[in-house]
Amino acid sequence: MRFRVERDVLAEAVTWTARSLPTRPPVPVLAGLVLDADASGALVLSGFDYEVSGRVEVAAEVDEPGRALVSGRLLADIARSLPGRPVEVASEGPRVTLTCGASRFQLLTMPVEEYPSLPEMPGSSGVVAGDVLTQAVGQVVVAASRDETLPILTGVRMEIEDDRLTLLATDRYRLAMRELPWRPASPGASTTALVRARTLSEVARSLGTGGGDVVVALSDASTGTGLIGFEAGGRRTTSLLVDGEYPKVRSLFPAESAARAVVVREDLVGAVRRVSLVAERNTPVRLSFSEGQVVLEAGAGDDAQASEALPATLDGEPLEIAFNPAFLLDGLGALPSEHVRLSFTQPTKPAVLTGQAEADGDDDPGYRYLLMPVRMAG
Repeated sequence: MRFRVERDVLAEAVTWTARSLPTRPPVPVLAGLVLDADASGALVLSGFDYEVSGRVEVAAEVDEPGRALVSGRLLADIARSLPGRPVEVASEGPRVTLTCGASRFQLLTMPVEEYPSLPEMPGSSGVVAGDVLTQAVGQVVVAASRDETLPILTGVRMEIEDDRLTLLATDRYRLAMRELPWRPASPGASTTALVRARTLSEVARSLGTGGGDVVVALSDASTGTGLIGFEAGGRRTTSLLVDGEYPKVRSLFPAESAARAVVVREDLVGAVRRVSLVAERNTPVRLSFSEGQVVLEAGAGDDAQASEALPATLDGEPLEIAFNPAFLLDGLGALPSEHVRLSFTQPTKPAVLTGQAEADGDDDPGYRYLLMPVRMAG
């Protein structure tokens, strides 16, 4: 195997492919990346940990086709450190040599024949705009659980209904839902999938920011192992789906609200951050809504205390409610709008946050963040 490739092209491809390499691989070869140089002038880099696979194809000048398996993390570190010159890669017996200007590295190869075959990409289920997917995933994954003892809640539920794709995530304390348009491969498509939030977040960041479309591919449920694939810009990744029945969370969103308040979002974010500085771990921030303002308070008794008042419009009776400040900030940060609408049924029931472009306009129900209140003492 012998090929030449631009340094930046190689560094970007290796870094992307190596992103999901296991830190403690169950077998040594899974710490490696496969380099596959084709006589047609294509260099394919791939990695797989039995759950998530990554494959990227870039252009290269291939003098001798071939295939080699080398340490992925070491190759990524070397590629990023090389000078800005073309890189020549050649396999020589049990080693792969990288030459770039005056720099020269030799890496030991691993037995490529022992490397597992990457799963086949399922047929396309549809296409979504990359920037829309990136924003939507970022809004939803904040509510996914990080508790690996409840693997179902570490996933994001994807619901496909014709030209509508819905993402849902919950950790039992909050629930995020985003609806977005997409172009299904088959009209009238209807299916669901549960994808690891960590994987989906990485996919959205790496594939959705190039300005193009992202192909989403789901395996047929009748084939047994559930698999989802994503492809954009010569990059392809697949992931096993999470097994299990996701809780029926849509019903948690209340059909009606008894009171609604609208606040400038950035102002509320700043006030929550400031007031929560005195909140001890796991203690809430209290919000008291009345006509024309909301007062935020934290701390009590002999502890440090803080309060701040902000302008707010209130439609309904005055109320007082308390939230975990970190969870509240996650929801506020996920909203792209200038104003936030908080809809309440009662102080002991979840509130729903939605975005609103203008203080007296309609809210945008395309993204909703439901947040459980914290019970206040006394």
